[in-house]
Amino acid sequence: MSALPAGWTLSASAFNLTPEVVRAERTAPDLALTLVERGLASAIEVELGQLWRGYPAATLAEAHDLRDRLHAVGGGVSIVGVSIDEWDGHRRRTDDQRLAFLEPQLRTSAALGAQGVRLPIGQAGAVLESALPLLEELDLVLYEEAQGHQTPAASPEAYARIAEIDSPHLRLLLDISMLMPALPVTYLEALSRGGVDPALVTLLRDHWREPGTHGAVVDHLRSGRVPGPVHTLYMNLLVRFGRSDVSDVASVLPLIGGVHLKFWDLDDADHRLSDPLRDVGAALAATGYTGTLCSEWGGQEWLDDDPWEMTSRHLALAAGILSDRHPSAPLQEASTP
Repeated sequence: MSALPAGWTLSASAFNLTPEVVRAERTAPDLALTLVERGLASAIEVELGQLWRGYPAATLAEAHDLRDRLHAVGGGVSIVGVSIDEWDGHRRRTDDQRLAFLEPQLRTSAALGAQGVRLPIGQAGAVLESALPLLEELDLVLYEEAQGHQTPAASPEAYARIAEIDSPHLRLLLDISMLMPALPVTYLEALSRGGVDPALVTLLRDHWREPGTHGAVVDHLRSGRVPGPVHTLYMNLLVRFGRSDVSDVASVLPLIGGVHLKFWDLDDADHRLSDPLRDVGAALAATGYTGTLCSEWGGQEWLDDDPWEMTSRHLALAAGILSDRHPSAPLQEASTP
């Protein structure tokens, strides 16, 4: 049976269970635990702000308890999503205050047994250097996550800073939403149901990666013609959905310490789901990558499918494509889930 390359670990994000967290029939820690209990993954990512009401204050006892419960069923936390609130309610926080906001989250993440924490690329700013001693003390890696339109060409300074600091406690996390060859079928259907101009939907469906499409998206937004009920959904076109190729991130591949295998739905009839998996797998293997590759479902925003089933099927697809991935390995044909 094929296996993942040495040092690669498939993981699952508890973010995938957000609809169940909102339903509140079970606690967020209990739900996160189900990803391991049901055999979907042994390593999971969690969002600290989603786990406990005490956020961002340290909840060390609760963190130790969840760590122990995960260990008891053969699991553990890989990466923790944290945040920096830029405002204290009245004024913008100074860099010292921003670090103070982050510190209890780092300590809680260490208590969870996590290998690292995750922030959006560029958000930490000057806090990157000042946080390094604490990251070293806690033996944590800070992953700066790039997704959607946040390519090296779009944010060169943020990528360069990771390379300049050159610390094993600071790495890049690549979200493959950056590498979308086409938009999700179900997303386009949701826009159509919401009343978005059919001509624009056709353009998005047939010409997503063409340069002029971005301008059309912006012009349509500025015109005020985006229906209110799908306005938030529409903004994904400008933030969460990328149109780059893996060659566009070639220069930063050595900086990558984590990967989000972002997916929206499981429609892979034309390989819009499997091609990015295949491309990023081959590129990472060529650089000797080691780390987690986390299944993260973003389509919950417009779909009400069972999140455990969606995650399980996606992980199965990813495992088949990424297994035995090395530069000379033949590409495997992905099957449609």
